[in-house]
Amino acid sequence: MSTATRRAVPFEGSSLAKVTADLKEEIRELYTADEVPWVIGYSGGKDSTATLQLVWLALQELPAEQRTKTVYVISTDTLVENPVVASWVSQSLETMRQAAVEQQLPIEPNRLTPKVQDTFWVNLIGRGYPAPRPKFRWCTERMKIRPSNTFIRKVVRRHGEAILVLGIRKQESQARARAMAKHEKRRVQERLSPNGNLPNSLVYSPIEDWSNDEVWTFLMQQPNPWGHPNKDLLTMYQSATEDQECPLVVDDSTPSCGDSRFGCWTCTLVDQDKSMAAMVNSGEEMVWMAPLLKLRDKLDVSGEEEHKLRDFRKMNGSIQLFGERIVHGPYTQKAREDWLRQLLEAQSRVRADAPEYVRGIELITTEELHEIRRLWVFEKHEVEDSLPRIYKEETGEDFPGRPLDEHLALGAGEIDLLREVCDGDDLLFTTARELLEVERKFRTMTRRSGLFEALEKTVKRGFFEDKADAHAYALKKKQLNEEIADRLPLIEDEDSADAPA
Repeated sequence: MSTATRRAVPFEGSSLAKVTADLKEEIRELYTADEVPWVIGYSGGKDSTATLQLVWLALQELPAEQRTKTVYVISTDTLVENPVVASWVSQSLETMRQAAVEQQLPIEPNRLTPKVQDTFWVNLIGRGYPAPRPKFRWCTERMKIRPSNTFIRKVVRRHGEAILVLGIRKQESQARARAMAKHEKRRVQERLSPNGNLPNSLVYSPIEDWSNDEVWTFLMQQPNPWGHPNKDLLTMYQSATEDQECPLVVDDSTPSCGDSRFGCWTCTLVDQDKSMAAMVNSGEEMVWMAPLLKLRDKLDVSGEEEHKLRDFRKMNGSIQLFGERIVHGPYTQKAREDWLRQLLEAQSRVRADAPEYVRGIELITTEELHEIRRLWVFEKHEVEDSLPRIYKEETGEDFPGRPLDEHLALGAGEIDLLREVCDGDDLLFTTARELLEVERKFRTMTRRSGLFEALEKTVKRGFFEDKADAHAYALKKKQLNEEIADRLPLIEDEDSADAPA
């Protein structure tokens, strides 16, 4: 939650023109001081837009011969961003690219995405990771931090060091203010701090002391230099607040839309996606996003309802206890197939109802679908290869991938027969299916080292009759371990007593 306070007098009594002129001069001095390249983080939001705009305006005023080093603009698309924001950022980056060429500025926009194995749907639907929680926040590192850090490290390797220009502000939150205060102690110069996470890089934060309303004042009074209207950005923020307002000069009782938060539409780390809910409720223009909000709320299930969706075993087949209860593992095969169905259904509905600028939206990419299929068949041994069938049933189109029949231990008819023989015992079925797939995998190898270990691992995974049997086994094992631990001091004392003096 933001803890921003508003100043009675904007910019501490100075004029916007004076503040802007001073910052542009500071930026030019820093830019021309050395050959260290700059990397600007751009999310498309108000703070990063204001920061990039200041840098752009400062470079415009430099002689062409002094624009000697590249300013890399990076924007990370997690592939599950709010579609309106994602479209805004994509259009802005393209406009930015063209404007930089026309204005002869060394500004290079870059849209970054996570590797396919790190995307949200590959991990949730493919591997079965449960929807992110504060204690299992697997998404941020994979989807946001890795792509940007990978890019920055490449720049550092190429040039030796880099300066990160970020739109961070002390008034964003208490946590942000504390973090910035900590790094201030080691500052190289004003607003230039060491980066605590990446070696050989510094962080420059030109608007760190600005308030929300000062950011909006700057954006509304200073035309966007790359030609992407800031009024459209204001409208986007307005639609993401319940009161539909985004005032610039306000009294203490008026909320600022600077508190709006845009992020992943799938996010379950918050109780409610207030920005998307406000957009959907803002009128018919945004109601096409309702299927996304509905799916997001379904992902945000907890307690016993969530346990029904998850395997009682961990990813490696082990049984883990927290106190006396089982710690559930990944989503079951059925749950993962259901999530895929609901996602493809939502995609079809959105494509049918969305405005033209997002009509071709991909909630999940073809590359992700191929990776999920690979994980299901070759790592989870789900040799039914159900993804193409689900895709066909939900989209009405054939899946754009080759058949895997030659790579599978069992055909569709044989799978049906095996399921019939197992007579409704799902654990027996999955164990037998995996054993057959392990045998197929090793059959063509010249050296079959590891075969017995793989078979043993599969048998151990399917050792239990059901969840209750697994729970009883884990409790008994825990009890035995505790009894052994209790006896160890006694045994050690007896050994000590028997030892010669």
